[in-house]
Amino acid sequence: MRILLVEDEEDLAAAIQTVLQREGHVVDRCTSGLEGWTLLSGELTTYSLAIVDWMLPGLSGVELCRRVRGAGLTLPVLMLTALADTSHRVQGLDAGADDYLSKPFAMEELLARIRALQRRQPNYREPLLSSGPYVLDPAEGCLTVQRGKKTTRITLSAKELQLMAYFMEHPQVIIPGARLRSQLWSLDEDPISNVVAAQVRLLRRKIASYGLASPIETVPSKGYRFDPDPEP
Repeated sequence: MRILLVEDEEDLAAAIQTVLQREGHVVDRCTSGLEGWTLLSGELTTYSLAIVDWMLPGLSGVELCRRVRGAGLTLPVLMLTALADTSHRVQGLDAGADDYLSKPFAMEELLARIRALQRRQPNYREPLLSSGPYVLDPAEGCLTVQRGKKTTRITLSAKELQLMAYFMEHPQVIIPGARLRSQLWSLDEDPISNVVAAQVRLLRRKIASYGLASPIETVPSKGYRFDPDPEP
């Protein structure tokens, strides 16, 4: 998932970001409620989840949550706070938060809460993703390709897994490189970097190293297209 983390405690934010990235998520961080609102209400980036601290400079987490719901945004919001009494929990939930986690907390519990929120979403899908002869297993980090009687299993890196999943979710659709970058890379990376082209190239090479034709086609001046049934 692409997750927005709004937390002004630097050490805690860095720890959460590291844990989420290890799970394969893309995480953008900011330290104020106003900056969080700017990112959530922007047109370029679509978030699957927001993790929001209660006490933020400029705009509190509760007020940020109210703005999110007032704007009709439906993404899950997980509220973090050191204010653990019932009245604060009720206030956060009434503002539109989907769940509430009191500080300090174990990272295992944070991940469990995120998984639970993900399962509640109407667009939640099963772990396996299929398109033509390709089957992607995010839990195992592998891509299986069935050609005739031959089955090839390819182990993918976390970024290759994210990239392949996005292509398989949009078969035969021309996807601009800018869209791939906005969905799969953090905002703090070099905006003029050729990171997308480089990663696509690495993914193609890995697939080719197994003697398979690449299903990822470059469309000049437009982007990339995933063809689930390329010529063998």
